[in-house]
Amino acid sequence: MSAVDLQGLRITIGGRSVVDDVSFTVEPGECVAIVGESGAGKSLTARALLGLLPAGAVSRVERLWIAGTDAAQLGPAGWRRMRGRRIALVSQDALAALDPLRRIGDEIAEPMEIHGLHPRDRPQRVLDLLTAAAMPEPERRARNHPHELSGGLQQRALIASALAADPAVLVADEATTALDATVQARILTLLRGIADGGTAVVFISHDFAAVRRVADRVLVMRDGAVVEQGAVEEVMRAPRTEYARELIAASTPAPRTAVAAPGAPLLRALSVSKSFDRPAVVDATFALGAGRTLGIVGESGSGKTTLARMIVGVQRPDSGTLEWASPQRVQLVHQNPLGAFDPRWRVGRSLREALQAAGVPRRERGRRVAELLTEVGLDPALASRRPREVSGGQRQRAAIARALAADPQVMVLDEPVSALDPTVRQHVLDLLARLQRERALTMVFVSHDLGVIASVCDDVLVMQKGVIVEQGLITDVFADPRHPFTRELLAAGQ
Repeated sequence: MSAVDLQGLRITIGGRSVVDDVSFTVEPGECVAIVGESGAGKSLTARALLGLLPAGAVSRVERLWIAGTDAAQLGPAGWRRMRGRRIALVSQDALAALDPLRRIGDEIAEPMEIHGLHPRDRPQRVLDLLTAAAMPEPERRARNHPHELSGGLQQRALIASALAADPAVLVADEATTALDATVQARILTLLRGIADGGTAVVFISHDFAAVRRVADRVLVMRDGAVVEQGAVEEVMRAPRTEYARELIAASTPAPRTAVAAPGAPLLRALSVSKSFDRPAVVDATFALGAGRTLGIVGESGSGKTTLARMIVGVQRPDSGTLEWASPQRVQLVHQNPLGAFDPRWRVGRSLREALQAAGVPRRERGRRVAELLTEVGLDPALASRRPREVSGGQRQRAAIARALAADPQVMVLDEPVSALDPTVRQHVLDLLARLQRERALTMVFVSHDLGVIASVCDDVLVMQKGVIVEQGLITDVFADPRHPFTRELLAAGQ
């Protein structure tokens, strides 16, 4: 019997169809991926498997069997007994999913208490689960609170918690999206191992590169419907729909051809260091060429964001110097545009504020807002909407427009596309390339995605634990990495 047998799922919200006639099965020991852009319906489909649809959503289903139970007939109490014991969820944001006030061991033990495991057996079961989730030092980590763990360790703790009651089905909803390449590779290997151990895994993602590493079969969703499905390698090798071809191409961006920088650099960093409770950047020395894009890569906590913020001037080095060849206008584009915009203000007001700070006369600001939105490929009418009323890709373009309001010569972009779907990500990268040509911009691009770095950057710094362990032309470093950590990063990104 299939661990998951879903037939004819339809979901409407506010009378609008958002999932239309989705059907699939998942066998024990199999990983089935659902891939598509934001709004495709993939997360709603996954949450329908857990009885966790949002308020206002109405679902109909011809058949829904989960691990031998007719879940279509379950009421709220039945779903509560089902979740954790028969089917469990691993979400994208582990820090939000874990209780910040509870230690990791207590978090993992809770499903055991709910589903009747004897108290004397729980401590050893917690350690066994953390070990199975590849958690280093499981005894110590069980005593930690979530904020004391890195993003990758938080995700492993969440996986251990999901497995606590030994469910037959594990749903991983964008569980690796925001992770560094090496951490993502470890989590994907862990999920593949869970499937190989007999658990049915449903893997939700917008990234075909991740899907290829973990899944046996894939469903491609668009606008609430499955437009293509099959074995992963077959779909990757010969996609039948143009949409699948676009997703696959966007998941593997083409590398950029970089040439050596002519003339004197625009910026020289000489032995720059910065510490907080521990060293964040240690003796960083590098140069930034005018009109070029410098990539900074490394795992979470490697110091890349701290270095970027020092380049912008938001933070000052404890020692060392940042020497500009001449005064420069430098602007920062954040990773999270939703957090960077005031949620109470309409987009136009945020742009007008930036124009005011740049000294643009009041009478010209309305016209300049429209011009900036047009320049980044947005309808000027979007100025009347609030940040939450536009898509993630539109918010990121609006954030770039706000940075352009100051007419910068240098733009520092901190993970600007990490949360975007592959096709939207590619549109934003194409936009940045066009803006660089048209405005002669110099850019610093921070990312954990080596494919993105290879496609947009001329030069690269590789950071590990605050230290630049390798640097040079992107083509040279990626083709012939000298440092073991660089080789590990590149292998993880394959």
